[in-house]
Amino acid sequence: MTNSFHDTLNAISGLVWGWPLMILLIGTGTWFTFLLGGLQFRLLPHALWLAFIKRREATGQGDISHFQALMTALAATVGTGNIVGVATAIAIGGPGAVFWLWLTGLVGMVTKYAEALLAVKFRVTAANGTMAGGPMYYIERGLGQKWLAVIFACFTVVASFGIGNMTQANAVADGLFNTYGINPRDTGAVLTVLSGLVLLFGIKGIARVTSVLVPFMILFYLAITVGVLWLNAQAIPSVIVLILHHAFTPTAAAGGFAGAVLSQTIRVGLARGLFSNESGLGSAPIAAAAARTSHPVVQALVSMTQTFIDTIVVCSMTALVILTSGVWTQTGPDGKGLTGALLSSTAFSSAYGAWGGQLSTLALVLFAWSTLIGWGYYGEKALQYLAGDRAIPVYRTLFVSAVYLGCVLKLETVWTLSDIFNGLMALPNLVALLLLSPLVASETRAYLIARKAHAKDVEGL
Repeated sequence: MTNSFHDTLNAISGLVWGWPLMILLIGTGTWFTFLLGGLQFRLLPHALWLAFIKRREATGQGDISHFQALMTALAATVGTGNIVGVATAIAIGGPGAVFWLWLTGLVGMVTKYAEALLAVKFRVTAANGTMAGGPMYYIERGLGQKWLAVIFACFTVVASFGIGNMTQANAVADGLFNTYGINPRDTGAVLTVLSGLVLLFGIKGIARVTSVLVPFMILFYLAITVGVLWLNAQAIPSVIVLILHHAFTPTAAAGGFAGAVLSQTIRVGLARGLFSNESGLGSAPIAAAAARTSHPVVQALVSMTQTFIDTIVVCSMTALVILTSGVWTQTGPDGKGLTGALLSSTAFSSAYGAWGGQLSTLALVLFAWSTLIGWGYYGEKALQYLAGDRAIPVYRTLFVSAVYLGCVLKLETVWTLSDIFNGLMALPNLVALLLLSPLVASETRAYLIARKAHAKDVEGL
């Protein structure tokens, strides 16, 4: 393809992920924060208890438990953005970008809450007996706007092949080739078979795998980041001050870092945070709708912990590793500053030596593959909404085939198209969230009143 075509796609991507969408995403989270009285802060301990201690409900409809629904959503969310995306934010925007990334997590938690509540509220039982829900259902059944629901579902299907599949497969293949010398064709063959075996069994098969894979990969990643931070513990206080200072002031050039004006710091921090936690994009509520629950608020509380774990925990650990190690100011072999996967792996190598790059790559591979299988479910449910159950086998076949292509092809155009359609998913979803916000408030209020008056009788308490 010509350079002009790539330039056009980049311009469209920049427009989609520009200030208007970011302001709308942050604004929606801010609106729900005020509307629900800071629910994400007040009820976070209870939400974590529901997600990780109680884990499931004995009553209510659904295909999988609270915990499995959360793990499926986390599988799709905790991905390359948590390693490469955070590194890119720091490389472009400096330490201050981390503050704005945190902001997306803090307000994104309540956006994720609202999405999940509506997903469970308006879900249906599909012809094949499984639960089906997500933005396409609450847009159609809650707003009565089927045309807008169809648009969202179409964007989701396309995005599932890009951001949810080929780009993730490509990240796995590149990482294994650059670190271990494994041929991308071999990676493609193995990844295709593994992905096909998981997706073949639908949400129950995906949930069984993610409920084991996701806790392992997150704990593994936290363990290797804690190792770096233990060695650099004396630098943590000064790094926190650095983040807070440069969140509101420009960052001067230092070593390999070219410097960043404040608007650049804010924009890249918000963009990478939103891209990582997907709050407001409408993907995660598709998994939430499959959970076995007797009340929409219970699953909504569980779902909001996803953004907390993704952004406030995992992304923060990546940022602290990069900043405390000091590698963000280093210069690479090309004489320029380090960025992306190279910046992250260099930070780990500063603590673990040659093992650092290998550990970082292993984490990246696990994150990318988990994203792939999680998004396989999202795309499947979106196409099921558009074409019915008969489309599911066709989708699974095409999706698994795309895994191999992602491993062996160059994907510059696919990456850009993925960004575009991933961002476009947010527009119909955010319209629905804002218009249905009174319903979110009333459902929440009714639940909390019942919880206070009849705590023993309210499921999930």
